Amino acid sequence: MTISPAEERICVGAIAGSFGVRGEVRLKSYCANPEDIETYSPLTTEDGSQSFPVVLTRVVKNGFAAHLGGVETKEEADALRGVLLFAPRDRLPALPDDEFYYSDLIGLEVLDTGGTLLGRVKDVQNHGAGDLLELQPPGQSATVLLPFTRAHVPTVDLDAGRIIADPPEGLL
Repeated sequence: MTISPAEERICVGAIAGSFGVRGEVRLKSYCANPEDIETYSPLTTEDGSQSFPVVLTRVVKNGFAAHLGGVETKEEADALRGVLLFAPRDRLPALPDDEFYYSDLIGLEVLDTGGTLLGRVKDVQNHGAGDLLELQPPGQSATVLLPFTRAHVPTVDLDAGRIIADPPEGLL
């Protein structure tokens, strides 16, 4: 299935399992303002095969309790544990010049300040201390984590499909 830019979807959350016995789910939001996930409803699964209207019911530990359209029982909610939820990109807000959706960064070439290819962005991670670009260096199976800070990544050029990086000494 090919997705055109107009149909591009961004992962905005995940289902962490059931909440209670009436078909509610525990919902993790990946949005900058977590409660905004409801405004991007309906949300779809990664392959687009299922669509769910979302109604947040209350704040719970590490997320929200929510009703998803079509999910009526605890068993149905449990079966959705781990499912990522996506919103069409055109429903999401435009970002300032120095902010990016993770999906925009994945796959970009990373060059050093001298123009040497360092690799491609395989993933973007955040373990609580800031974003990290997971780079796949050419010809290597191991990946490298590059801090995604202005000091180490001075330029992101989405139009050209590349990132200019000044990695910390000894990283590569």
